Amino acid sequence: MNERLINAFAQIVGTENVRSSQAELLAYSYDATANFQAKPDLVISPNTTEEVAGIVKLCSKEQLPIVPRGSGTNLAAGTVPTSGGVVILFNRMNRIVELDMENLTITVQPGVITQDICSFVEQHGLFYPPDPSSMKISTIGGNVNENSGGLRGLKYGVTKDYVKALTAVLPNGELIKTGGKLAKDVAGYDLTALLVGSEGTLGIITEITLKLIPMPASKKTGIAYFNSLEDAAKTVSAIIANKIIPVTLEFMDKGTIGAVEDFMKIGLPRDAEAMLLFEQDGDEEMVIRDTKRMIEIAVDNGATSTALAASNEEADVLKTGRRVALSALSRKRPTTILEDATVPRSEIAKMVKEIQEIAVRHDVQICTFGHAGDGNLHPTCLTDVRDQEEMERVERALDEIFEAAIRLGGTITGEHGVGEMKAPYLEWKLGPSGIQLMRAIKESIDPQNIMNPGKIFAKSTKKRLVLQNA
Repeated sequence: MNERLINAFAQIVGTENVRSSQAELLAYSYDATANFQAKPDLVISPNTTEEVAGIVKLCSKEQLPIVPRGSGTNLAAGTVPTSGGVVILFNRMNRIVELDMENLTITVQPGVITQDICSFVEQHGLFYPPDPSSMKISTIGGNVNENSGGLRGLKYGVTKDYVKALTAVLPNGELIKTGGKLAKDVAGYDLTALLVGSEGTLGIITEITLKLIPMPASKKTGIAYFNSLEDAAKTVSAIIANKIIPVTLEFMDKGTIGAVEDFMKIGLPRDAEAMLLFEQDGDEEMVIRDTKRMIEIAVDNGATSTALAASNEEADVLKTGRRVALSALSRKRPTTILEDATVPRSEIAKMVKEIQEIAVRHDVQICTFGHAGDGNLHPTCLTDVRDQEEMERVERALDEIFEAAIRLGGTITGEHGVGEMKAPYLEWKLGPSGIQLMRAIKESIDPQNIMNPGKIFAKSTKKRLVLQNA
């Protein structure tokens, strides 16, 4: 990056908000994805939508790649600047713009931490449900770009279900405003939906209006332990079949339980093969009825022990245990590869069994946890990127996990996005025609391919597997 361009960016955002030292470039050369790293040419922190537009116009003129970045918790290499260029940070665009009590919305800048939004609206008796495990550090802009899910996704949905309106800067530097504080709006294509989950490949989101709902009157959290993964998976299906939709229905296998207990020391039984964490909210009578029935269903399906949290504090400890699963597992081996293969809820038991068999077949260590209630499992490979032979076995195992998920009617990613890591697999899910349609949209909006290049669209596609049990 030459001095002329550095000075030009400095005129837009101020010299102190342009970073070009090798140490600073290295700090933004990776995200939470294993084995992906590339240094940007420049890191810039704008303060307003207008400054973002100025940056994008200059990048468009100079044909410089742009990578928008929140807190860097991405798990699919979605914020790694693998083509170099400019990383745009939103640490200065972190303001709550408006809380609208009449329309039950909140408007925020993309750099606001997700947990801060939840805490802020709860002070006003309102509720923002999406809760990715990284919510204490992830930004709402990153959540929108990835269409993040979370523990409460079973009952309340994911980020896209709460985005009402967006302000975004297009690749040519022009502004677009989509949606609004409306209950109904079918004027033209749904551009808001197009931008949500686009992973920064179509534009830079600079302002977000979110839907809020009233806080539930009460909630209760329970836990059940099992001697087999299959019994836990069957319990999930049975709960849904009994027409109970809990807020949370989470799953952890034995390896994950042990890692969390090592990390938190909260009394989880290490001999259990699987654990289900469930929570229901709403009016008190319904909450008591549903949690009691879920305990009964768990026992009927082989639960060895069950319990209900005696207080909100105890419930928070149990939920925190689930949220820190990835952090706990990452302490076990030098490299942690977290995936999120997703299947229909009815196929959870089959998918859990497939993951177990794949791990044995390739002699790799896989611990599984995730949002069992919505079919979103997180098979997590514990490995060492320095061991090439082991990494080859890990890659073959991941190939088979994605193949199994698609064969069971699922997908290659439920909430982590495609990024660069999963791009070679996307055609398995969408087919050639789907990829062609997406490319046409991308090329019409970003003909220079400067918006997060290399993400979602792979240079080459993985060859589809033909498995013996297919």
